[in-house]
Amino acid sequence: MPAVLGVECSITGKRWLHRGAETPEAERLALGIAQRYGVPDLVSRVMAARGIGLDDVEAFLNPTLRGALPDPSSLQGMTAAVERLSRGITNGEVIGLFADYDVDGATSAALLTRFIAAAGGRSILHVPDRILEGYGPNAEALAGLQQRGAGVVVTLDCGIVAFEVLEKTAEAGLDVVVIDHHMAEPSLPRAIAVVNPNRVDESGVLGHLAAVGVTFLLVIALNRCLREAGWYQGRGEPNLMGWLDLVALGTVCDVVALEGLNRAFVAQGLKVMARRENTGLRALGTVAKIEQRPEAYHLGFVFGPRVNAAGRVGEADLGARLLSTDDEAEAQRIAEALDRHNEDRKEIEAGVQAEAIAQAEQVASEAPILVVSGDGWHPGVIGIVAGRLRERFNRPACVIAFDGATGKGSGRSIKGLALGPAVIAAHQCGLLVGGGGHAMAAGFTIKRENLDAFRTFLTDRFAAELAGQPLVASLSLDGVLAPAGAKRQLVDALAQLGPFGSGNPEPHFAIASAKIVRADVVGQNHVRCIFTGADGGKLKGIAFRAMDNDLGPALLQHGGRPLHVAGQLRSDDWQDRRDVQLFIEDVALAV
Repeated sequence: MPAVLGVECSITGKRWLHRGAETPEAERLALGIAQRYGVPDLVSRVMAARGIGLDDVEAFLNPTLRGALPDPSSLQGMTAAVERLSRGITNGEVIGLFADYDVDGATSAALLTRFIAAAGGRSILHVPDRILEGYGPNAEALAGLQQRGAGVVVTLDCGIVAFEVLEKTAEAGLDVVVIDHHMAEPSLPRAIAVVNPNRVDESGVLGHLAAVGVTFLLVIALNRCLREAGWYQGRGEPNLMGWLDLVALGTVCDVVALEGLNRAFVAQGLKVMARRENTGLRALGTVAKIEQRPEAYHLGFVFGPRVNAAGRVGEADLGARLLSTDDEAEAQRIAEALDRHNEDRKEIEAGVQAEAIAQAEQVASEAPILVVSGDGWHPGVIGIVAGRLRERFNRPACVIAFDGATGKGSGRSIKGLALGPAVIAAHQCGLLVGGGGHAMAAGFTIKRENLDAFRTFLTDRFAAELAGQPLVASLSLDGVLAPAGAKRQLVDALAQLGPFGSGNPEPHFAIASAKIVRADVVGQNHVRCIFTGADGGKLKGIAFRAMDNDLGPALLQHGGRPLHVAGQLRSDDWQDRRDVQLFIEDVALAV
């Protein structure tokens, strides 16, 4: 494909490409969408570039649960899970919840906690400390739940590879139900039921769900079972749809593909969140100063990091407790604590990131995957740093924090190179103490003595998958605009295509031959600009974290030369204005 505006190598080293093929077929599809559904031409072109067929437009523009929800019992293990948990509720048993410490785990825990309480049951929660306990179920914590009265425990967003732990737990007489979505091995852990759309004996149709999505299907099936048993006679039946804000939050923050059922979860969940009925989310929105109607962006970049901060550098269960409580005072205290933890996380992350980048730059031009490590690095931020390395170097990255002979690792990957299966394979080869994940992310534990062998294993595996093809960074664009064309009406029309996220990226546009009339640094490392075009139009722009790379200096030191500027158009409603600004992702010299 020819490069957009001839940009073969931008300031950040990317080749600019049109999203989708520019073919007569694509042109006809875009025209057909515009004519049948009455959407603006540019919007129809964006949909056509994403492969949205003519008959799929209605479902894409108006995703509903009615059209997307499957029968939860179609998942393997669901019937057994529902039978055991419904018996636990109706018999008055305490149901233990063991949830992962990230947003997906916290939302799953809050969702099931709220359902069990609304159904008249009892539950207790344990969220493991990232440093002291590590990822996944551990025998001591499960035994602790049993000692606190739990007759059955549900693992949420974890457990699929906890073979030894769950074997010991079963021998101790504790029933376990596993609710997970990470890649499974051919054998399953010992449990009453294992519900995971990524089991090898599943069809894979629901494999894109986050754990909170699987948990919501469990809640639907459990609610149906209790209703059919007459449990709700004389008591109110829970309103499951009122908890879709939790499902949306976990889905967006786990960066799963926003297609099919996930798209419906997030679209409907954002409507629920706009009603501000969840006490914890309302308090967190106040602390974060969110005044406008929430979008997927706020879930991923405002709410999510604060909920995640609990498991990274604070008390691991704070996120789940915030999302579960209806006590206004408690919610306010937790929200403020999470905001402080998030600021601490940023400071810790900056130090680890600087050291990780310095290591990566020594090998980035050669290796198909980056594996960096350090002593004393905080394990709570290594996943974020791995994501930063992936963005900066356009290749999978694993970051390992060593404490003595053992290290905790976290990895992030790029499309086309599945990291989770590679980590599972490394574990099966004896190179890891444990590990798992999915295509785009993985976590693991490693002995220092195996570090070089692990790096070689991943390098060889990904080199074979690439088959000699170079890793070329690219930026997909949906069109080229003049500054005068970046109107609020266009932004509002494009909003119809949301929610945006993994699998449905926000539209990106290039502004051709723009001149910067003002540029300055704001905050610690962001750059704010005003552009003007040959048409006389002006457009505001901001580049986040731009001073961490070559983008910031290029904007500040442009020397009056025209630049092609690429990014996302966003509304700017500060002080009741209805304006537009560009979130800048890349620039290139206009030649």
